[in-house]
This record gives sequence, C-alpha cells and structure tokens, in this order.
Amino acid sequence: MDPILKVDISELSVSERIQLAEDLWDSILTTPDEVPLNDEQKQELDRRLEMHSQNPNRGSTWQSVKQRLGLPE
Repeated sequence: MDPILKVDISELSVSERIQLAEDLWDSILTTPDEVPLNDEQKQELDRRLEMHSQNPNRGSTWQSVKQRLGLPE
C-alpha cells in the first residue's frame, strides 16, 4: 500500500501532529453531509444541542480549552 503522506508521522513534533489532526478534521468539515452518523450518535448530538439551548453559557469555548491545554492558537 502506498502511504498517503510521504512523511513518518512519528517524526513530527507533538505540535505538528496536533496541527495535522486539526487540518485533517477541517478538511472533513468542508463536506459534513459525507460524515455518516448512526441513530445513537444523532440522538446524542440532539441531546447536547438541547442542553446548550437551555444554558448557552455553560461549558467552555474552544479557545479557552486550547489555552488550558497549552495548545497553539
């Protein structure tokens, strides 16, 4: 099998691997209709959306989570 990436991922720094994961996820988000969800996953997303609707100030922003974890901006 021919590797998709022409680099050994284990040779990347942690921050480079995090960036790669973010870039990969961002590429998936450009086509959200192609991400398959089963009924259980859909129900969980609906539950979380309802919880957020009831209390939108609860939880943390992605920005604050990244800051707590010391991740790059």
